[in-house]
Amino acid sequence: MKRYQLLFLALFSSLLLSLPWLAILPGWILFIAFLPLLILEDQLIQQKDKNKSIVFWGYAYLAFVGWNALTCWWIVHATLVGMILVVFLNACFMATVWWLFHLFRRNYKSRISGLALVSVWLAFEFAHHYWDIEWPWLTLGNGFADQVKLIQWYEYTGVLGGSLWVFVINLLIFDLYRFFFNEGRILVKKTISIALIILLPISFSIWIYSTYKEEGKPIEVVVLQPNIDPYIEKFGSLSPGEQINRLILLADSLVTGSTDYVVAPETSIHPLWQDNQLNYHRYILPFYGLINRYPNLQIVAGATTKKMYHPGEELSSTVREFEDRGLYYDIYNSALQIDKTGKIQLYHKSILVSGVEKMPFSKYFTFIEGFIIDLGGTTGSLGKQDEPSVFLGNNDVQVAPVICYESVFGAYLTKYIQKGADLIFIITNDGWWKETPGYKQHLSYARLRAIETRRSIVRSANTGISAIINQRGEYLQKTQWWEKTVIKDKVYTNEKLTFYVKYGDYIGRISSFIAVLMIIFLVSQGQLTGTKKIRTNSFVQNP
Repeated sequence: MKRYQLLFLALFSSLLLSLPWLAILPGWILFIAFLPLLILEDQLIQQKDKNKSIVFWGYAYLAFVGWNALTCWWIVHATLVGMILVVFLNACFMATVWWLFHLFRRNYKSRISGLALVSVWLAFEFAHHYWDIEWPWLTLGNGFADQVKLIQWYEYTGVLGGSLWVFVINLLIFDLYRFFFNEGRILVKKTISIALIILLPISFSIWIYSTYKEEGKPIEVVVLQPNIDPYIEKFGSLSPGEQINRLILLADSLVTGSTDYVVAPETSIHPLWQDNQLNYHRYILPFYGLINRYPNLQIVAGATTKKMYHPGEELSSTVREFEDRGLYYDIYNSALQIDKTGKIQLYHKSILVSGVEKMPFSKYFTFIEGFIIDLGGTTGSLGKQDEPSVFLGNNDVQVAPVICYESVFGAYLTKYIQKGADLIFIITNDGWWKETPGYKQHLSYARLRAIETRRSIVRSANTGISAIINQRGEYLQKTQWWEKTVIKDKVYTNEKLTFYVKYGDYIGRISSFIAVLMIIFLVSQGQLTGTKKIRTNSFVQNP
C-alpha cells in the first residue's frame, strides 16, 4: 500500500471518530471508526521495514491529532495553550496506546494483541479521570450521549462500558475484514457474532427504557439562564449588583408557592468572603427577599468565594498572600444554598480545569503557576474541596451541587449519590467557548450522568443551554443558545443506588490491572528496550 493510501486511512479514522462529537452522525459510527487505522497497521506490519513501529506511531499520532483537533478546537476561545496541549498531548498518549498494541501484534498472536489494545486503552481512559491533567472528554462511551435509548445499560457499566463495546466491535469487524479475503467459509459465523454483540445490548437497553418508571417525591424547579456575556459583562461592564437583579427578575417571573428550588448558574454571585456574616452580604440579601415571599423556596447558585486564613491556621497549597501584609486567603469556585434557615450551605468545586483554574503539577513545579490563564480577573490556582458534599433541603431532600467541568466525571458524581443525593444540580457557564460544538457536547454529557446514577438532572447555564433531564436521560425542557430565559418543570427524587453507583469504574480498574501485567510482560521480553525479539510465524491467528 502506498504512502498516500496509508495517510488517507489515518485521516479517515480521525474523521469517523469525530462525527458523533460534531453531531453529524450518531454514535454507532464509532463501531467502524478504528477500522481504517487497523487496516493501516495491518499493512505496515507486513512490510519488512525495520522502522515500521516508529512509522506506525506517526500515522496513529496523525489520526489522533485529527480527532482531537476536530472535536476540541473550540477550547482556543478560552485558552490557546490549553487547546494545543489537549490536541497534541492527548494524541500522543492515544498513539502510544496503539503503538503498544502494534508491538504485541507484531510479535504475538492477534487475540493477545486485541486484549492488549482494549485493556491499555480503557486503562488510559480510566487514568484520564484521576491524574493531574484529567481530560475524559473524548472517552469513547461519551459518543453515545445523544442516543439515550441505546445506552440505558450504562447504569451498570458507566461510559467505560460504551468504550469497551466500541473496541470489541471494531476488532471483530476487522477480523471479519481479514477473513473476507483469506477464509470466506466462516464469514457467516463471524457476521452473526458481530450482529449479536451489537443488538443484544441495544435490545436490553430498549427494554430498560420502556419499563423504567420514576418514583419518588415530585420537586418543582425553576432554572435561570441570565445570558450574561462572560467576555464583556460577567467580569466587566455589568456590575455584580446588576447581575443579581437580573437573576431575581427572572426567578420572579415563574416562581410560585409550589416551587421548591431556584437554580442559578456558575459564578452568579461574586465575590463573597466566607465569614459568619455571609447571609447578610449585600449580594445575598436580595435572594432572601424572594425567600420571604415564598418561605419554602430554596436557592442554589454559583459564587466566587474567598476565605481568609487566621494566624496559626494551616495554609493550603493554593494560598495567596494579601498585599504583602502577612495575611493569606484562598479563592474558590463555589456553589451555595440559601433558604429560610439563614444558614448558607457551601460547596467548593473539587475538579478544576487545568490551565484555567489550576496549573497541573504546580505542587512539584511552582514556577508554572505564572502561566495560568486569566478568565474573569482571577489568576493562580483556585482552592478546592477534597470530597464532594451534598446540600440538605426541605423534607430531607438532598441535592448534589455539581459545578461545570465536574459533570464530565461519572465516577466522581457517584460519590454524591453515595452520600445521599436525590437530585443532581449542574451549574455552569459555557459561554467561554462561544457558539461551537463545545457547549453542546457538555450538555450531552449530563444525560449520561442521569442514566448512570438514575437521578434527575437540573442544569443551569449562564450562557449555554440550560435543561431539565429525567432519570432516563431525556430532556423534559431545554433552552436555546444565547438567550435570557427561565424554565420550570417537575422532577422526581430517587434514593436507589445503581450498580454503577455502588461499584464505580470497575471496568477501568480491571483493565488497568491487565494493562500493567501486559506492559510488564513486554518489558520482560525486551520489546520496549529492543534487547530481545520474539516472533511468531504469522501475525494472524488462524481459525
